[in-house]
Amino acid sequence: MKQLIVATALVLAAGAAHAADVMQEAPVAASFDWSGAYIGVNAGGGFGKFKDSISFGPRLDMTASGFLGGIQAGYNWQSGQMIYGVETDFQGSAVDASVSDFFGFTPKTKVDWFGTLRARIGYTPIDRFMIYGTGGLAYGQVKTEFPFFGPFMSSSSKTRAGWTVGAGAEYAINTNWTIKSEYLYTDLGNSTAFSSGPITLKSDVAFHTVRVGLNYKF
Repeated sequence: MKQLIVATALVLAAGAAHAADVMQEAPVAASFDWSGAYIGVNAGGGFGKFKDSISFGPRLDMTASGFLGGIQAGYNWQSGQMIYGVETDFQGSAVDASVSDFFGFTPKTKVDWFGTLRARIGYTPIDRFMIYGTGGLAYGQVKTEFPFFGPFMSSSSKTRAGWTVGAGAEYAINTNWTIKSEYLYTDLGNSTAFSSGPITLKSDVAFHTVRVGLNYKF
């Protein structure tokens, strides 16, 4: 009986050792590595409230909306489940706002283009999927038009600097391609659009953007 027990124990031990060897030899799927440079395209929309104020009248809160699209490029460093990176983007924009029949005038403010330079901090709760927060510098060209008395038009086009902050999620389709969805709040500040005699027009431009993007990782 003792000999049977010893033999059985030896067989079980040998089987366990063989199973351990098989498990060690079996290939393990490599997790996705976010480290490296990337470049991509994006498209989406912008919306918000542009606030124009004129020296002799009330402040104008104008509802803004429009399409935007552009390119982005960046670099990521991964440490465990944390990802640290920098990204820059440049957007063509049709985001604008206007008010009709303001004392017979139709003022209009439009963001012609804008860009950002941001830091990104991400976390991967599961393989190939990252959520992140982002923020940094924003800049853009804002065009303001304000017609006075019919055919006389005062206009201004200025490049402004401000800030942006937001969040997003990104998924790795395969080794090289990722797709993302991103929200940003961008503030290009309050600036004097133009001033002539007693008339001064200031515009405060801040807006939200929601966009999707496709990146190629090198």
